[in-house]
Amino acid sequence: MIIFIDDSGDPGFKMGKGSSEVFVIALVIFDDPLDAEETALKIKRLKQGLRLHEKYEFKFNKCSKDFRCKFLSTVADSNFRVRAIVMPKKNIYGDELCRSRESFYNYAIKMALKYHGGTIVDAKIRLDGHGDRRFKRAMTNYLRRELNNPDKKVFKDLKIVDSHTNILIQLADMVAGAIHRSYYAEKTDKGLYRNIIAKRIEDEWNFGR
Repeated sequence: MIIFIDDSGDPGFKMGKGSSEVFVIALVIFDDPLDAEETALKIKRLKQGLRLHEKYEFKFNKCSKDFRCKFLSTVADSNFRVRAIVMPKKNIYGDELCRSRESFYNYAIKMALKYHGGTIVDAKIRLDGHGDRRFKRAMTNYLRRELNNPDKKVFKDLKIVDSHTNILIQLADMVAGAIHRSYYAEKTDKGLYRNIIAKRIEDEWNFGR
């Protein structure tokens, strides 16, 4: 099992001053590495079909509506499942979580991985890079301490990777963006992207409800 994780929104709490109202963590889970390879190949072929440079990075917030739809339609029938946690910040009350972006980010990932109904065991995790080396090391230690125990391990291997070079982290970004967009009623395309990948979504936890 290999899991690619990315987020959408931001972990800050400067409401009304640029911070997003909602923060989303998306887990893109492949139960078979071959399915991951096949999905990556589909995305590479899409790049070729769109005549994009091989180093082009798909990012939801930077893509056009047309590119978003083509990307998500390309992977909609691939063999992966999505588990996501959606965190409306109005439901977050802990002082430390509201004060520290790092604490909130780590907590969100922990919750997404911890409550999985027995569907995640001994996984390899690939996480989009955030912060400096100290933060990455602290986050890895935090997740290992919170999620693993001698009897059962949620993950056996966690690596921070660069989304510029990892095409399946780009997939996680696009999935997280599609889910995040669906929570903004004022957006005319709010349900468009999520609907394309709806059958891939195994669980979408609206935190605080």
